[in-house]
Amino acid sequence: MTEAPPQRSAESEKITINLGPVDLGRIDLLVQEGFYSNRSDFIRTAIRNQLTSEADALSRSIARHTLELGLRDVTRRDLEAALAAGEVLHIRIVGLARIAPDVPVELARATIGSITILGALQASPEIKAALRDRIR
Repeated sequence: MTEAPPQRSAESEKITINLGPVDLGRIDLLVQEGFYSNRSDFIRTAIRNQLTSEADALSRSIARHTLELGLRDVTRRDLEAALAAGEVLHIRIVGLARIAPDVPVELARATIGSITILGALQASPEIKAALRDRIR
């Protein structure tokens, strides 16, 4: 089952899942009965409900791992400031990390020590290639 339009936005990521025919039929019946607009709507709702039911465990895990939650934009200005201060960034996030398109590869390599991401990373192919050994 796939979803999302051909171009990805910062708010969604395309995933693929396999379901057995009985589960798929049950979902289709709920869609047919008007409980959900389509299969994707059902699956998104089911995932949100499960994440809500596990909210306490997620919060404890995020706190334990000192991870940021949500969106982290890494700008050229951020990296230039880190370079000027002699700092190396260790980015740890649950969600989406975006490295601005105007960030030069050399600046990223000089200032980003590691990226631990549970979610998605948006960056140019050159930045991703340059940081490949630092992305977990």
